[in-house]
Amino acid sequence: MSFDPVEFHAEAVRTPSHEGVDEMRELLLGTLRSEGVEPEVDEFGNVLATRGPGPDADGGGGGTHVVLNTHVDTVAPHVPYERDGDVVRGRGACDAKGPLAALLAAFFEVDPTAGELTLAITPDEETLMTGAAGLQDRLDADGYVVGEPTGLDVCIAARGQCEGTITVEGESGHAASVPAERNPVFGLERVLEALRRYDDEAGPGGDAVLGEPKLTATGLEAGGAPNRVPGRCRLTFDRRSVPPETGDSFRADLERYLAARVPEPLSVSVDLIRPDTPFPRAFVTDEDATLVRTLQEASGGDVRPFGAATEAGFFAADAPTVVFGPGVLADDEGAVAHAEREYVRLSELEAAADALRESLEGLLE
Repeated sequence: MSFDPVEFHAEAVRTPSHEGVDEMRELLLGTLRSEGVEPEVDEFGNVLATRGPGPDADGGGGGTHVVLNTHVDTVAPHVPYERDGDVVRGRGACDAKGPLAALLAAFFEVDPTAGELTLAITPDEETLMTGAAGLQDRLDADGYVVGEPTGLDVCIAARGQCEGTITVEGESGHAASVPAERNPVFGLERVLEALRRYDDEAGPGGDAVLGEPKLTATGLEAGGAPNRVPGRCRLTFDRRSVPPETGDSFRADLERYLAARVPEPLSVSVDLIRPDTPFPRAFVTDEDATLVRTLQEASGGDVRPFGAATEAGFFAADAPTVVFGPGVLADDEGAVAHAEREYVRLSELEAAADALRESLEGLLE
């Protein structure tokens, strides 16, 4: 095998993918072809490649199918590649070009004698997640490994996430004439208090692995002149959910809850931002699942929840799913992923590749 994960990682981090992924996708496609693997690009822009005889190669349907997933897009702005010994800095160094390099190394090194190993790389995890959503109906696997910076810990769960707006409507007019009960700005008091109390009174409750859901008001838009009452006020919110809540179920539940607490003649409505695109779902994988135990033994990391939104929720309803990779979301100094100081340690990248290879060899022998 000629693939060098450190060299690939350097080229990947040097390749901007915060405004578009075409150049990064071409790098990935060329790398796969240079290793004798012919990939395909599906209608959603996902890159897919497969190794092994297939789950049904033995005629009994007993072969294992494992999917390796991560993404090639990054957040803005691009941060140039810089190496200082074992440490590589730059945009995507840990999120998620470090995990991508580790997944690729394992994908090339493992030659399944039974079952199937699929690489499924998405183009828009940092934005719309349409790539991962589009894979749900196509992939049918026995386990999924989603590459993200976990510090070599095996993450078996993550909260879901959605964003939305709450609109309070009332009467617009001159500040001297609109009654207080028709002023949507005064209605915000009821809405904000209701948001603070929502999970205690109406939420799904906490999860044994993920803990409590979290509802956060994040912005406010209202009015245009100090002597005029606006006809509406709009709050934005971020929701971090636990099972069984989804973005759609939360929107409907929150709207009913608020409508019962905002007095007439004011009215309130809740809408999801980008309602036609998917939001990541909460998931929890059994920590005793073979995939979890195998990867934990190989990596030596802890078993814990993941601390951010991830595409893993799109796959977890199908089969055991874990989040795993080199790098960290944050360290003692603050944020790492998405920050100007984003970095990964190459020794950790290589350790992640070794742990993945060892796990896959056991699962696909």
